[in-house]
Amino acid sequence: MNHPSMSFVKHNNILMRRSFTILLVCCMVIKLRICISSIPFSLRTIHVHGHFSFHGNEFAARDFGNQYHILPLAVLHPNKVSDIAATIRHVWQMGPSSGLTVAARGHGHSLQGQAQAPQGIVINMESLSSREIQVYKGQFPYVDVSAGDLWINILHECLKHGLAPKSWTDYLHLTVGGTLSNAGISGQTFRHGPQISNVNELEVVTGKGEVIVCSDEKNADLFHGVLGGLGQFGIIIRARIALEPAPKLVKWIRVLYSDFLTFSRDQERLISAENTFDYIEGLVIINKTGLINNWRSSFIPQEPEQASKFTSDGKTLFCLELTKNFNPDEADKVDQEIKSLLSPLSYIPSTLFVTEVPYLTFLDRVHAAELKLRSKGLWDLPHPWLNLLVPKSKINRFAEVVFGNILTETNNGPVLVYPVNKYKWDNRTSFVLPDGEIFYLVAFLPHAIPLSSENDGLESILIRNERILYFCKFEILGVKQYLPHYTTRDEWRAHFGARWGVFVRRKSAYDPLAILAPGQRIFQKSMSLL
Repeated sequence: MNHPSMSFVKHNNILMRRSFTILLVCCMVIKLRICISSIPFSLRTIHVHGHFSFHGNEFAARDFGNQYHILPLAVLHPNKVSDIAATIRHVWQMGPSSGLTVAARGHGHSLQGQAQAPQGIVINMESLSSREIQVYKGQFPYVDVSAGDLWINILHECLKHGLAPKSWTDYLHLTVGGTLSNAGISGQTFRHGPQISNVNELEVVTGKGEVIVCSDEKNADLFHGVLGGLGQFGIIIRARIALEPAPKLVKWIRVLYSDFLTFSRDQERLISAENTFDYIEGLVIINKTGLINNWRSSFIPQEPEQASKFTSDGKTLFCLELTKNFNPDEADKVDQEIKSLLSPLSYIPSTLFVTEVPYLTFLDRVHAAELKLRSKGLWDLPHPWLNLLVPKSKINRFAEVVFGNILTETNNGPVLVYPVNKYKWDNRTSFVLPDGEIFYLVAFLPHAIPLSSENDGLESILIRNERILYFCKFEILGVKQYLPHYTTRDEWRAHFGARWGVFVRRKSAYDPLAILAPGQRIFQKSMSLL
């Protein structure tokens, strides 16, 4: 069956949808302003060890997505967990008529205002990150961290003990609470599961202001609900993260494919093997000029003469990115292992590039790219990202249409595509997975140039995203959004599917007034949860 025409997806439709959403939020703000004139005084009566700020809170109305900018009424800068509990308890006791809501904000990397609270209270979770990171060795090592701690700081501390968390995100300058409220996915996920599968214990403040310690054995329903729960059932305060021995070095490998079927087959072979690489990701590269020359600045071609003849201009290519961890005394052994693991793969031989870097350098690789983008003024731009989870059974059709027709170039941001094993995920959490034992993360990660009317403009990218989503819906691909963004209850109900009933039950149990995380736009305070 031919894919449907996308021509009806008009520029005006995108503008109307965005304008309606912004108008709706603004109406909510106006309504709230009528009701909250006495609230600043009310908040000043709460005994906290930190402080509230009522002015200069513009930072809390911004995020990495840079598309929504809604000021809160106040920002809480807590010094102790009791500050957060007291604040939420105060809002809970005010009842549903106050309209006041609370959002936890980490390092500000939400994409569509999820950590904002229109005329509500934003909690600056990084104010709690000063508590000492505690590493515990032993047969099953772990680290106790504040939800406001950045993963990069946790890594630095754990490496002092020769340990590291098992599962990562590609970018480490994110808070623990932020990634655990979503999932935390990267190239290690096929082996260790997401970050939410590597948590031993949580301390949470619920929507009633209760401070609860939970785990797989204690208060398990709350524990599983909060993990991947989009902040709906409680604010994560502390987490206990499983650790493993950390390697010193990493062999970092890139190879190219010209055919998606071959590329995906090799990826699936690798994630299903018992003896395999430690990190497996992939990228779509369309019409990228000078790709090989760019790689030469940090990678070494294994066939220099042939590599120099390879051109990427005008081509659609697929990059397989791999790593193998090792220690200095294992150098010879790891080279042989890599050679053996690569031998059955069907990549373009002249495109094999390898480099060797410290483990820390590899894990923090995106920060190096961030510094370059900041120097060019390209970091604080709008980021209309779209992250999808596509069943293995549908990935070839998805690639045929999206990579072959809708996506025309990848020069203003990477497009990731790689498979993960479902059995490494805990289906008791709130995270929603697509069908099948293997599914793919497909992440479109562009930045948009303000006022541009070309393909790199915000509206153009949003139209492209809509075309992709419409295609997935039209062909019933069973795709789920990662870092989901919807504006209606029906869309959220469809996203959760059979899990919606459990999600609503947990909301009723732990945040019945819908105080928490209003920026997710799942529940609205004072409205029925059903």
